[in-house]
Amino acid sequence: MSANADISLEPSPPAVVRMLAHVRQDETGEWREHLLEEHLRGVAERAAAFAAKFGSGPWAWLAGLWHDLGKYRPAFQAYIRGASGYQADAHLEGQGGRVDHSTAGAILAAQRFGIAGRVLAYLIAGHHAGLADWRSDTPGTRNLADRLQQTGLLDDVLRQNLPDDIRNARLSGDKPPRGSDPALWIRMLFSCVVDADFLDTEAFMDQRAAAQRGIYPPLSELAERLDAFLDELQRNAPDTSVNRIRAEILRQCRLRSADAPGLFSCTVPTGGGKTLSLTAFAMCHALAHGKRRVIYVIPYTSIIEQTADVLRGIFGESVLEHHSNLDADRETPRSRLAAENWDAPIIVTTSAQFFESLFAARTSRVRKLHNIVDSVVILDEAQLLPPDFLEPILATLRQLVAHYGVSAVLSTATQPALSPQESFDWKFGGLEGVREIMPDPLALHAQLKRVQLQLPADLNQSTDWETLAAELAGHEQVLCIVDRRDDCQTLHRLMPKGSFHLSGFMCGQHRSEVIAEIKQALRSGKPVRVVSTQLVEAGVDLDFPVVYRALAGLDSIAQAAGRCNREGRLPQPGRMVVFVPQRPAPVGHLRQAQQCGRQILQQGHADPLSPEHFEAYFRQLYWSKGQQGLDRHAIQEALRPDRELRFLFRTAADRFRIIDESQQAPVIVRYGAGPDLIDTLERHGPERWLLRKLQRYVVNLPCFRHRQLLENGDIREVHPGIYAQAHDGLYDAVLGLIGQDNTGYEPEFLIV
Repeated sequence: MSANADISLEPSPPAVVRMLAHVRQDETGEWREHLLEEHLRGVAERAAAFAAKFGSGPWAWLAGLWHDLGKYRPAFQAYIRGASGYQADAHLEGQGGRVDHSTAGAILAAQRFGIAGRVLAYLIAGHHAGLADWRSDTPGTRNLADRLQQTGLLDDVLRQNLPDDIRNARLSGDKPPRGSDPALWIRMLFSCVVDADFLDTEAFMDQRAAAQRGIYPPLSELAERLDAFLDELQRNAPDTSVNRIRAEILRQCRLRSADAPGLFSCTVPTGGGKTLSLTAFAMCHALAHGKRRVIYVIPYTSIIEQTADVLRGIFGESVLEHHSNLDADRETPRSRLAAENWDAPIIVTTSAQFFESLFAARTSRVRKLHNIVDSVVILDEAQLLPPDFLEPILATLRQLVAHYGVSAVLSTATQPALSPQESFDWKFGGLEGVREIMPDPLALHAQLKRVQLQLPADLNQSTDWETLAAELAGHEQVLCIVDRRDDCQTLHRLMPKGSFHLSGFMCGQHRSEVIAEIKQALRSGKPVRVVSTQLVEAGVDLDFPVVYRALAGLDSIAQAAGRCNREGRLPQPGRMVVFVPQRPAPVGHLRQAQQCGRQILQQGHADPLSPEHFEAYFRQLYWSKGQQGLDRHAIQEALRPDRELRFLFRTAADRFRIIDESQQAPVIVRYGAGPDLIDTLERHGPERWLLRKLQRYVVNLPCFRHRQLLENGDIREVHPGIYAQAHDGLYDAVLGLIGQDNTGYEPEFLIV
């Protein structure tokens, strides 16, 4: 350089720092960047579109726009890049030193909009950790009120170069929709934001997975498939009185589908073809009123398979079967993508999955809620709505119908007493305005009556298992139903060789195969003796000339009777025998139901299973619990409307457990394709398609038994939080999981 060279240079403009939301490596190993501003706008647009369906788009838009505002913090941008390369999962929070990026936007919302801003604060602060309590006495709980005091997190953000329209965004409207429950409304908004975040992230992180979403035929095409199926079914059905009645039930369902959206009941005796008729109602109703999907809600995982199989036979891959087994709690890039959001047109799920999701706080459970909006929900076997949660469930159903475009159908042969009731010391909200689809349920019951009920001379005198087994062995074709899994195995061991066993100790795939084998044997006229738990009482089309049922609630006895002379082919009524088991039903709801059933049966009615007796039975059952017993865990108290929005979302979610998952754990068993699927799980982790397949090979066990098997090496952890059978000896081809030491079992874990 010469001495005369001009060495004074103009200062370079500062480098523009690219603010990142996510990063990933492509197939070539190159890092790809998802810009933060692009992500915020993308989530805002998706969330607003979801929430627009219930008139709340602006709220979801602003929550989406600010949900990741904390990613503008230098600490996050340094972390996502990492000291030696990008961190692909830095956008997650709460473990491994990851940076808090969800609190800053919550603080901004609360500061700028006051009480209304708390709505946004719940959504933004919870989009990874889940909806929080406003305050909580639980040690270690990060409640929202405390998080909003961490103003330094927002100060870090506001010092950065945020786009003006993001920094200064405003909220249009400051109140929830008139008459809506604010706690449910916040959960619905939360669902919109969480799913929008998942989907926008997925579109960047896993484009192949994103491309598979939403590829379903329209409901109009699915309705045409159903019509073709039903037309062929009716053409090929024998001309019997039962089939003529079924055709009339189907006609009524199609006719009433034009009725205005709202609450319906469908009171049809078992064997009346409710599943297909109500599917026709739901499809026609959806098309007539602009509904987006049909959701079948079924009481137990153990009885969900038949309905899902029937519907898949008509609609193929448009049916999503979803229940709670193997719900991955640990949040990783893969588990986020494995979570379902119910975007399929037909959902078949359990009561536990449906209602626990409606009261959930965790992102993976709440994510699907906005897709319940504008749907037709069929509550199959509505008499099995859990009494301990009846008040909050019915309050939520009222909200879904009034504010979220849902039409709900209470489907059962034994309608529960759900009309509002009030006395000087009692108020039951119930359901108002429920319209019955069938014009005359009493006449329908009389037409479809195909069973003669036989009661013991003394409803307090029990029958021992040996005597019962000998009596059952005297029948060529007989079904016996008991309430407990261990009783089922005990009785089966006393039965003649070749007898069938069905219980929750068998995985879903095993049960389906055995049920198919039983049906084939019945059609062939072969000897068929079955010992089962109540899993066959709802949604399982079995037809026996003789059915035995352990004394139970009147609804359970009626459901069992639906497996007797179901098709009406016998020249005389089928025989339905009630016996008193050696042990009373387990303490709790089943024992209360058994006692109420005994009282009704002791009254000596000519036809105890006639519909007019069920209102008295359910009223007695519900009233025996007292008003607090219908919200036993004080869910409504935790979510009670509050002017300052001080809700206990996390507390309510923890309390609302139809099936207490903290007391039991799933095990993937080595039955059928189970071993190959377990190997795939070990190689690839919990991908969405794999978890769905694995649900068919799961048995739930009490936690103490689960721990025993783990300590003994009988099961092993194949992926964090997911356990599988370690060797072949634990699973029997007839009984399912064997070697059960039932000492110390809590009663509810021996059921189903």
